[in-house]
Amino acid sequence: MNHYFGTDGIRGEVGIEPITADFFLKLGWAVGSVLAQKNKKPSVVIGKDTRVSGYLFESALEAGFLSAGVDVGLLGPMPTPAVAYLTQTYGATAGVVISASHNHFQDNGVKFFSDKGLKLSSQDQKNIEEQLQQLMVSVSSENIGKAIRHEQSLEHYIDFCKHSFDKNLNLSGLNIVVDCANGATYHIAKDVFSELGANTTVIHNQPNGFNINLDCGATNTQNLQQVVVEKKADLGIAFDGDGDRLMMVDSQGELIDGDELVFIIAKAWQSQDRLKNNTVVGTKMTNLGVQHSYKDLNINFIEADVGDRFVMQQMQQNNAILGGEGSGHIICLDQTTSGDGIIAALQVLEVLVKSGKTLHALKSEVQKYPQVLINVKVKEKIDLLQHQALQQAQLKVENDLGGAGRVLIRASGTEPLIRVMVEGKDLNLVQQSAEALVAILR
Repeated sequence: MNHYFGTDGIRGEVGIEPITADFFLKLGWAVGSVLAQKNKKPSVVIGKDTRVSGYLFESALEAGFLSAGVDVGLLGPMPTPAVAYLTQTYGATAGVVISASHNHFQDNGVKFFSDKGLKLSSQDQKNIEEQLQQLMVSVSSENIGKAIRHEQSLEHYIDFCKHSFDKNLNLSGLNIVVDCANGATYHIAKDVFSELGANTTVIHNQPNGFNINLDCGATNTQNLQQVVVEKKADLGIAFDGDGDRLMMVDSQGELIDGDELVFIIAKAWQSQDRLKNNTVVGTKMTNLGVQHSYKDLNINFIEADVGDRFVMQQMQQNNAILGGEGSGHIICLDQTTSGDGIIAALQVLEVLVKSGKTLHALKSEVQKYPQVLINVKVKEKIDLLQHQALQQAQLKVENDLGGAGRVLIRASGTEPLIRVMVEGKDLNLVQQSAEALVAILR
């Protein structure tokens, strides 16, 4: 069991262990020391989102890496997937992102990428955890790392995104609204879509260190839905604070989640003979209706544990190039090495332009089952397997749903929450069942 690493890196509330300056200093040293064991002169690139605490932890990590003899390239505010790409572009040994993704500014954390732009393996995390238990000792003065700031990183990433879109097409005539969640895409997204020809309106692109993900972005699309309708736009695009999640909104203001977006891409790619191994990877949370839609198209659906790291593992094991989660993590492995909101949005827009269909029409080609997801905040860890009242209630709900629904109860890997999900054909029954299960947890 990892002590610090969760589902997606290390994350928590700022000022509370381990999200403190002294821990990040030692973490930089520990990761740097592990890198130095296999590399003669290791280097890292460090990016961050727009949280006010990012400056603090950037400095602490930088000092830790330098003290381990690792060279540091500072990227400034940069989406998580951009760091994955730039790690490879600059030939770095590892990439580092200071972010708490979709959480509010009170939280922060850190994610790591390998030299190939992939999330660290479980063994890598184990090695870092072990190094953290050692006494921190700096290298000699002549071996201390050097730090530079990469000035062209924004342009490199914007060009990379644009090149993922079919060079024979453009977005001219398309009116889109982009919600940057006051996060790491705030200075990138408009350039990408506008330079491809779209008439682009950008909202929530004024970060102040405290407003990241605040009533906006992929986790709260109500304002985007309203603006799309008011402006009579063709569609809306929402990213989360670090740019690795995508949600979209059609011209009628209806939300299109990650499950539906992956299906839209998959169906188009299958028709183009582009869907490698005719396979898509989702998770245990992927909507049952969407899974049945894949079956109707004879597309193989592989179920992974929740978390983009696990989706990636299943994609690699099954030689697939498309996978994702309902939350909006979408991985297009023939384009990039991690979940990337901008890249995924461009793949959907490419489908839209090639087909001549509206986003609303594309969405209507997949039928989701009603799904109710309720997050229950907990003060301490609950052993779900030993919770007898909950087990009995879940069994009753599953019997009530019959073969046309399911229940999934799990602890969040990134927040102190228990997630209760009930799915089925009858919305009223699904809602009542979810509330009954939540009442037991509360």
